[in-house]
Amino acid sequence: MQTLNSQSAPNDLFNPTEEHAQLREMVEKFTWQTLEGQATEHDEKETFNKELFHTLGSELGIFGLTVSPEYGGAGMDPVAEVIVHETMSMADPAFTLSYLAHEVLFVNNLFVSGNEAQKKKYLPGVINGEKIGGMGMTEPGAGTDVLGLQTMAEKKSDRYILNGSKQFITNGYEGDVFIIYAKIDDRSKRTITSFLVESSYPGFRVGKKEEKMGMKASSTAVLHFDDVEIPAENLIGTEDKGTSSMMRNLEIERVTLAAQSLGIARRCIDMMCQYSIRDRKAFGKPLIELGQIQRLVAESYAKWEAARALVYNVAANMDPTKRNSLGAASAKLVATGMAEEVARNAIQVLGGYGYIREYPVERMLRDAILLSIGGGTNEAMQKNISADLKRMYENLGG
Repeated sequence: MQTLNSQSAPNDLFNPTEEHAQLREMVEKFTWQTLEGQATEHDEKETFNKELFHTLGSELGIFGLTVSPEYGGAGMDPVAEVIVHETMSMADPAFTLSYLAHEVLFVNNLFVSGNEAQKKKYLPGVINGEKIGGMGMTEPGAGTDVLGLQTMAEKKSDRYILNGSKQFITNGYEGDVFIIYAKIDDRSKRTITSFLVESSYPGFRVGKKEEKMGMKASSTAVLHFDDVEIPAENLIGTEDKGTSSMMRNLEIERVTLAAQSLGIARRCIDMMCQYSIRDRKAFGKPLIELGQIQRLVAESYAKWEAARALVYNVAANMDPTKRNSLGAASAKLVATGMAEEVARNAIQVLGGYGYIREYPVERMLRDAILLSIGGGTNEAMQKNISADLKRMYENLGG
């Protein structure tokens, strides 16, 4: 399927190198030949295509994009992540969300923050697709205020005893290993420690699978920890020093969520153009010739182009050793809001056909809404951007 800007040349903003262009071509082929055909069925059944997910590692080789080759990764950059998340989201944003939780929240996170032994033990299995990873941060009483989490890890000899719960965990139902954020000793502290926790550990329990408005083909579950014994070597970094790595990983998560928004909007614009230019006439002429329809299509395209340039520019300038809260928050705020608007515009252009399931735009709107909530709400992005700008201007002096 030919889509907007799908044939961008190498050495531009969207395909910085020939390797990026080849990655895009490969993932587009997979998206339209394989991913598209199963998306509606798994959305309607609310099932995760676990078998297909494993092939992303075993056959397609797109797990570990940011991981160095010595650990089995591709040694690429955040732009590569944006390419994959944008492209697969054109067909199945929910499946792509599960990819994000595995690839960004676990694989990239462990590669950047884990020690040598941890990377050698866990990265091969999640990169080749044998194991599914995830991350547990959000709790029933702690979302945006992540430092208020209440899950506790108590040190006892050569292990930690973990107690608490995590909520809204992507891949929670199928995951084999998770990065879990907890506090040591004192729930009132504003410091966090991270651990590698396997779902096979005694006391690890998966709660109910959530029934959702959108992203139905990606499982979301509650995780419970009842005196789960974690080997001391599964501590990531040092005690009470997990906040900085968590915040750094949130930034690439926000950029890839923004990339998902680009894919959703891109598909919706394709549907709008196909329907209004080729498929539907009104008053004896193509629908696109009506001024009201022109506004919806034109504004959708212009806002998508602007958001896309922002997201790729932020991704191109990300450094795993440095924070870029302002850029990541801006990309997420702009792109996710844009995707919701464009998907809603697509439904309006298609009219009754947009509201029924013959076209994918109603599914795209349902899926888009989650992206302004996950990875930090858009209200939190506004707060972060304002705080970053305040610090910048205070430091200017004068």
